[in-house]
Amino acid sequence: MGEIKVSPDYNWFRSTVPLKKIIVDDDDSKIWSLYDAGPRSIRCPLIFLPPVSGTADVFFRQILALTGWGYRVIAVSIIVSMINFRFGVCASVFDQLHFWLMPAFMLKKIVLGNFSSGPVDPVMADAIDFMVDRLESLGQSELASRLTLNCQNSYVEPHKIRDIPVTIMDVFDQSALSTEAKEEMYKLYPNAQRAHLKSGSNFPYLCRSAEVNLYVQIHLLQFHGTKYAAIDPSMVSAEELEVQKGNLSLSQEEQ
Repeated sequence: MGEIKVSPDYNWFRSTVPLKKIIVDDDDSKIWSLYDAGPRSIRCPLIFLPPVSGTADVFFRQILALTGWGYRVIAVSIIVSMINFRFGVCASVFDQLHFWLMPAFMLKKIVLGNFSSGPVDPVMADAIDFMVDRLESLGQSELASRLTLNCQNSYVEPHKIRDIPVTIMDVFDQSALSTEAKEEMYKLYPNAQRAHLKSGSNFPYLCRSAEVNLYVQIHLLQFHGTKYAAIDPSMVSAEELEVQKGNLSLSQEEQ
């Protein structure tokens, strides 16, 4: 059994933050599962969406840390079967149907093919084990839906968010995203801030969570005092001081 799944932090998270289920359609077949933690008075929470292989609890380290600083955080596992064939931008109907005809074990094999191979450090190995466990919890329809959505040739058009601050978090070691894909994203969002991690592979939110949490806090500082703030105003001063300390420490490590 993976170390993360039996860790005190994960068990504390599961025992203190309830998993909620919300019906999002006229019938009960379309349900979103989510974790909602932090002050309910916050009307613009920080929202995390998991990757193809993950569920909402893969962000438990972000939820525990950021709610401790007064943020409201929501992590969502979206059932995306509702979109299946209706968002075909460039993929043919056959390409989309391909996933739906494959059994679950083959879909899982496709996803696992993007995981890091070869020797990795123990922290990374634990993250991979945890994500494999989360992947095993997904059914055929969930995987087919997620892969269909993931393979759409679509993106958020930059001009539609040109007035919204964007931070792109990236890792320097091996990950599922190719160098070409990363460069294309940088071109699409030329004004975005860049948050670089020396390592983290596909799951930096698990194996480099302290750095990820710090970069998230740095990004959110600009919204303090506005209607878009995701933090309890009474917690701002202490949180900002800790971010400044962490930012200084991170800068010294990178030098």
